[in-house]
Amino acid sequence: MLYIYSLILGIVQGITEFVPVSSSGHLVVLHDIINFNVVDSLAFDVALHLGTVLAVIIFFRIEILRYIVAILEIFIPKRKVNRQDLSEVLLIIYATIPAAIIGFLFEDAIKKLFRNTITVIITLVLGAMLFFLVEKYAKHYKNFSGMGIGRALYIGLAQALALIPGVSRSGITIVAGMSVKLKRSEAARFSFLLSAPIILGAGVLKLREIEWSLLPAEEIGMFIIGFISSFIVGFFVIKYFLKFLQHHNLNVFGWYRIGLALLLSAWLIF
Repeated sequence: MLYIYSLILGIVQGITEFVPVSSSGHLVVLHDIINFNVVDSLAFDVALHLGTVLAVIIFFRIEILRYIVAILEIFIPKRKVNRQDLSEVLLIIYATIPAAIIGFLFEDAIKKLFRNTITVIITLVLGAMLFFLVEKYAKHYKNFSGMGIGRALYIGLAQALALIPGVSRSGITIVAGMSVKLKRSEAARFSFLLSAPIILGAGVLKLREIEWSLLPAEEIGMFIIGFISSFIVGFFVIKYFLKFLQHHNLNVFGWYRIGLALLLSAWLIF
């Protein structure tokens, strides 16, 4: 059962990390419903997030390689730097700063305060309202490479809100991007690239705190299954979600969030 549990959560993480319905919100609720207490749930969730980070790195491997080359070329005398690649990677770095600082200082306090089903219900509904508003009023026609530092920091601040379960890191950053006139698919692409450094950094810090030698083999097996399943599912979700956003809006995910919030409310009441 433990391995089935980790497989289910890995699949859920792979889908919900990139589809704007909140991976952390779904994981909090699933932990409450299934009520398995064998592993540190936060540590296990980090393993799931690292799986989806690997999906981002593999899917965007060409862009990421170009970004690495652009940074290295700065330090090579008389080497012509690709300005667009350098601009894009700097925007990602700028947008990473707010969430990195806020997460480092307040992540534990935020998760202790807000890691519950009631918070998830509230943030699911608020997020849905933002989806409807940005789809109705925002004009989105730009590529993210044309953003300035201020807009990158603005999206980075929005990403910091995703420390609260139910907000959805991808959802809030896509909405923020669209609110500064990015195309849906461009806002999503920036959101996915932005997820890699912040989740990878947080994951590495958390994994260092785990006493691996004290974990039973069964629990390590759960980490591995969850990691692999979230990676595989996440890779394909990135691929098809980006295509979806080229021709469809976010409203369907807003209605899903409201429906889930109603179901969770009924579950708490009854």
